[in-house]
Amino acid sequence: MTRHVIVGTGVAGVSAGLAIRSVDPGAEIVLIGHEPEKYYSRPGLAYLLSSEIPERMLFPMQARDFKARGLTVLDGIVERIDPTACSLHLRGGQEIAYDRLLVATGAAAVLPDLPGMDLKGVVKLDDFSDARRILRLARRGRRAVVVGGGITALEIVEGLARRGLRVHYLLRKERYWANVLDEAESRIVEGRLRHEGVTLHYHSDVEALLGKRGRVTGLRLAGGEQLACSLVAFAVGIRPRLELARAAGLNLDRGILVNEYLETGVARIYAAGDAAQVYDPLSGRHILDSLWNPAREQGRVAGLNMAGQRTAYIKKAAFNVTRLAGLTTTIIGAVGGGQDADLVGIARGDSEAWRDLPHAIACQTHTEVNRVRVMVGRRTLIGAVVMGDQTLSQPLQELITEQVDISPMRAALIQPGGAVVDRLLDFWSEWRQTHGPQ
Repeated sequence: MTRHVIVGTGVAGVSAGLAIRSVDPGAEIVLIGHEPEKYYSRPGLAYLLSSEIPERMLFPMQARDFKARGLTVLDGIVERIDPTACSLHLRGGQEIAYDRLLVATGAAAVLPDLPGMDLKGVVKLDDFSDARRILRLARRGRRAVVVGGGITALEIVEGLARRGLRVHYLLRKERYWANVLDEAESRIVEGRLRHEGVTLHYHSDVEALLGKRGRVTGLRLAGGEQLACSLVAFAVGIRPRLELARAAGLNLDRGILVNEYLETGVARIYAAGDAAQVYDPLSGRHILDSLWNPAREQGRVAGLNMAGQRTAYIKKAAFNVTRLAGLTTTIIGAVGGGQDADLVGIARGDSEAWRDLPHAIACQTHTEVNRVRVMVGRRTLIGAVVMGDQTLSQPLQELITEQVDISPMRAALIQPGGAVVDRLLDFWSEWRQTHGPQ
C-alpha cells in the first residue's frame, strides 16, 4: 500500500488528498497540520468578521467527511524532512515514513519590525484564531487602526466598521490598491468607506506603537502625528513558509520551485499552494500565487501526479471574485500598471445598459455602482475589472482565459463612446454558440 503524506491541511493539501483518493482507492493518505480548525474557508473569514455568516459555515468538510474518504488527519508539527530516508520527524519524537510527500505549508502574514509590536491588541488576519482574536478585541474597543493596501486590509476595515468601531485606515500611497485598480476604481472604494464612517490617511507610515500596561493605546506616524486606539491590525503582505523546504534542501526562489507536474526535483517530494512557485509552460516563468482557487487546483494536480496520473498544471488567467467596500468585484487576468504600450484600457459605467443573459452570472444587481474596465491587446483581451453588476463577469473570464481572438470587433470596441458592454456580450454570445458547452 502506497503511503501519501501531506504537510498542510489547507485547501491545497485537502485537494491533493481528495485527488489521490479519486485515483487510488487503496492508498494510505495522511495529512499533518497543527491549526486547531484544520480545513476551513480562508476567504470566508471576511464574512465572519462582518457578522454575515456564522463560524459553522466556514467548514466545507467535517471530521466524518475526512473519515468517509479515508483521509487520516494528524495534529502535529513537522520539524524535519529526511529526503534520504523518506521520512518526517514530528515534534515530540514521532517519525512517519512516506512513499510520496506533498509540502503544502502555505504562507504567513508579514509583520513589520516596529517598537511595540508585542503589545496586546496588535493583530493580523492570518488564520481562524486571528479572526476570533479580532472579534474579541472589537467587542471591547471603540477605535481601531488598520494598516495595509490590499484585500485583507480592506476586509478588516469593513468588518470592524460594521461592528461599530471608529476605524482609521492607513495607506502608504496616494490611493487604495494602486497596483491593481485604476484611479476611478480606487476612488469608488474610498468613497464607500467614507460613507461607512472610515477615516482614510494617505502617505502614512507607522513609526511606533504606543502602549500602557502591556496593551496598545495608539500609534505614532512618521512625522509625529499620533492616533489613539485599542486595536491595530496589520495586513501588509504574506511570505511563503519555507523553513521545512529549506532545511530539506529543496530548490527555492521566492517559493519552492516546482515544475508543471508540481515536482520539486527531489525524488518523491511535491509542493503546491501558497508555498509553491510553479512553472508556467505558457509564459516560461515560475509563478508564485496566493489565491484560493489556484491553490486548490495545484493541490488537485499534485495529488494526481503523486498517484501516478501524469497531469500538467497549466496556469489559467487570474480570476478573483472579492468584495471591495461592499461592492462585488471580479478581477480577471492582468489589469494593473506597467502594461505593454500596445494595450488599450477602456472603461464604462452606468451610462450603458447592463442586461442579463442566460449564461451570465449576476451576483450583484441594483447597485448604485456598475463599472467595467477591459484591457485590450492586439488580438485578445488581457484583463478586466468588473464592479457591481456581474453580467460581464463570466463572458470576460471565458474570453480572456480561452484567449479568444477579438480582432473582428477590436476597432469598434476601442472606439471612443462605443457601446462596450453590448459589443462584448454580443461577441461572447456568438462565440459561445460555436465554442461553448452545448
